[in-house]
Amino acid sequence: MHTVTIILILVLTVVLCGFLARSRWVRLPLPLIQIAGGTGLALFGVQVPLDPDIFFLLFIPPLLFLDGWRIPKGAFFSDARSILMLAIGLVLFTVLGMGFFIDWLIPSVPLAVAFALGAILSPTDPVAVSAIAAGNPIPPRLMHILEGESLLNDASGLVCFTFAVGAMMTGGFSIGAASLSFLQEAGGGIVIGLAISWGVGLANKWLVSKVGEEPGLQILISILIPFAAYLGAEQIHGSGILAAATAGVSMHYADLIGRPLAATRTQRKAVWDTVQLVLNGVIFVMLGAQLPATVAGLPAASAEIGAGSAWKLPLFVIAITVGLTFMRFLWVFISMKLTLFKHHKKIAGEPKDAALLARPSLRLLLVASFAGVRGALTLAGILTLPLFLPDGNRFPARDLVIFLAMGVILLSLLLASVTLPLLTKGLVFAPPARRSTEERNARAAAAEAAIARLEKVCEGIDKNDKQQVVTEAANRLIEAYRRRLAYGESSNDEAMRLQELAKAERALRLEALNAERDELFRRRISGELDDTIHLRLLREIDLLEATLEE
Repeated sequence: MHTVTIILILVLTVVLCGFLARSRWVRLPLPLIQIAGGTGLALFGVQVPLDPDIFFLLFIPPLLFLDGWRIPKGAFFSDARSILMLAIGLVLFTVLGMGFFIDWLIPSVPLAVAFALGAILSPTDPVAVSAIAAGNPIPPRLMHILEGESLLNDASGLVCFTFAVGAMMTGGFSIGAASLSFLQEAGGGIVIGLAISWGVGLANKWLVSKVGEEPGLQILISILIPFAAYLGAEQIHGSGILAAATAGVSMHYADLIGRPLAATRTQRKAVWDTVQLVLNGVIFVMLGAQLPATVAGLPAASAEIGAGSAWKLPLFVIAITVGLTFMRFLWVFISMKLTLFKHHKKIAGEPKDAALLARPSLRLLLVASFAGVRGALTLAGILTLPLFLPDGNRFPARDLVIFLAMGVILLSLLLASVTLPLLTKGLVFAPPARRSTEERNARAAAAEAAIARLEKVCEGIDKNDKQQVVTEAANRLIEAYRRRLAYGESSNDEAMRLQELAKAERALRLEALNAERDELFRRRISGELDDTIHLRLLREIDLLEATLEE
């Protein structure tokens, strides 16, 4: 009962923080408000334990799965080289650079422990990246690269962390063994993620063909897949994190084969949006709930660097955060110059903002650097540090590195929350010309296919009274599709006028639907309308309104 109560309190805190973030009196980003909410819970005596094993199992797989599922696949694979340079190259660069920097900055921290801290600080948190970047006009291609990086760098960062801790525990380190272990973890995670996703997809398709499709069951299956991938990979000592992300990426292609019903897609999206909202919020609330305990550990942390040195700890946090940001800026600069926004040929009609991507400015370099925020994944990882060495002595500088990791997380979140809105202010990026052309062609082809299908239907019906109604309805639909085709074929001035006309028509339709909904509610409250009929009519209006969404 105690655990259930804590869960309900966490969810309620997420709800309250969500309302607070949307109020006009608060201008702070939602993650910071949620962290403050978690800190408030801890100060009022609500104990929110963060067990790393449970955290990794319950929170990370579904969120990484969803990120992998929703990330644009074309952008992900077209920029795979850039993503790998950040997900693997930047992690190794950060581990080495920050390891030696921390060892120089705090001599009392052993080199292996410094490498462990650098390793767990190297991966960016996908939850934090998505939450902080929300609402900021980051160029779409850069955002896709940042999302892809955060999906993949967890495995490389955690492997480096594991080997750094192992070196501290055993006193030895082998580059060959580390490389082999990394390949095993990464390869095992990718294979298991693909196997689980495709295996479940094929089995589900066969079952649906036999008994039909039930949206509720399809939603449950999609929720179970990331946990199955994570646990399956952990059983063979692979990366469960990478398995969940891979399963999400392959789920997109499984959907293309299975083609779920529209009802399944609609309901599944709503459920997963809610899951994402709750899990993201709870992660930040839990992170904030650890802050008082971290502050309470200041005496123990300062004792590890010498009595009376507590004032140095915030300076160490600032220095490490600045070092991380500088190293990321340096690596991003190199990556961008080599691969990130390299264009082999200029596409005719390319928007002006695309040229900015081809020649990355200092502003974009800074956006990419400050967007690499750390989150609860780093905190959960650092909490797995052992308490004692094999000889029975306490693990050196454990309290200190936990405090430093917590401080860097909070400072990086605060820094990104302040700098990204300033750096991205006024940036407007039009979609690439190729993407606009593809969308226009796809819309035209879909409309033409619909017209051909409707004309074929009309040709095969008899001219009785009932079928005349069908013909008239088909003709109306055909006219609507022809108007849609006309939008793309008109001159620029005419197309703009038609778009304005469509926008005005949409606004009027929404107003009319709102009036219908108000009347239905009035009749239901007054008892003039049966509950079943009310719900059915309300559902029809909701579906019509969904078709008018931009």
